[in-house]
Amino acid sequence: MESTQPKSVPPCPFTKLYPSQLIRDEAFFMKLAYNQAIDAWKAGEVPIGAVIEYEGQIIGADHNRVESTQDPTAHAEILAITQAARHRGDWRLNGARLFVTKEPCPMCSGATAMARISHVYYAHTDPKMGCLGGASSIHQLPQLNHHMEVTSGVLEEECRELLQAFFALKRIESKR
Repeated sequence: MESTQPKSVPPCPFTKLYPSQLIRDEAFFMKLAYNQAIDAWKAGEVPIGAVIEYEGQIIGADHNRVESTQDPTAHAEILAITQAARHRGDWRLNGARLFVTKEPCPMCSGATAMARISHVYYAHTDPKMGCLGGASSIHQLPQLNHHMEVTSGVLEEECRELLQAFFALKRIESKR
């Protein structure tokens, strides 16, 4: 059987997680975002995944697609927000929660505020580009007309290891 893995990307050594449907807590939804990140890796994308939940149901889920679409805005969060807005028939996602495997960048942080997402959960902080507590805190600007709650550290170790392994293995591949 021939692999569909892009040649410039090392095979993903991580397996998907299968959370219990009985306990739909923050860890449950972050595990689904983690699974999206694994799909991203297998598609040759930076492994970041996002899931949007509203009233216990997933209304948006995707992973980075920047490389496959050649679109710098095709981040997991943006794609999931677009799906969620279509699902709701409204760009206002009040009451929705976003789960993402890495702290959102400036663009994605701004999009979560513009979409009026109520709560963002991210796995690990990005001290260089994260804008919900890492490099800056867009959500704490007093001028914003929408304020969201932010929680970090949900499934932090697993998500950080996935992202770090991707770049470490990619560096090894590029030296061959």
